[in-house]
Amino acid sequence: MAALPFKLRGFHSDNGSKYINGRVSELLEKLRINFTKSRARKTNDNALVESKNGAIIRKMLGYAHIPQEYATEINEFNRNHLTPYLNFHRPCFFAETEIDAKGKERKKYRYENMMTPYEKFRSLPNSKKYLKKGITLEELEARATSMSDNEAAEQLQTARESLFQSIFERKA
Repeated sequence: MAALPFKLRGFHSDNGSKYINGRVSELLEKLRINFTKSRARKTNDNALVESKNGAIIRKMLGYAHIPQEYATEINEFNRNHLTPYLNFHRPCFFAETEIDAKGKERKKYRYENMMTPYEKFRSLPNSKKYLKKGITLEELEARATSMSDNEAAEQLQTARESLFQSIFERKA
């Protein structure tokens, strides 16, 4: 949780055993974090996670099973390269909900609402109040502007190649 610059108030997961276990429950209870889970075999319950998994994780790490012995390297890669790239350099569309004349809600994805998750966070009213103690918007801004989006993408790809090279060397 230390890697997140904001306070975690809720945790939602699917019904996978990796999330539904005593250790995770104890940790979430200790931290007073609200825990919810989706229904079994209902991918629409976790549409955001499922779309991220397909659009980002599978493209970056592939579909093959990665043995547990590589978990430390994968977590390091995610923490040091993938997550910062996604939060500070990869733009996303943020939906705008409109209600039509019949009262039906429709999602609109406008180009002016395309921004990085950090830019979206910064755009929230009084966003400072959501930051963890000791984290400042100035620190986050410095991190976001420390390199261009293209430089961040190149750094991510280089780190990915290095990660897979070390995994395949260990397998041989």
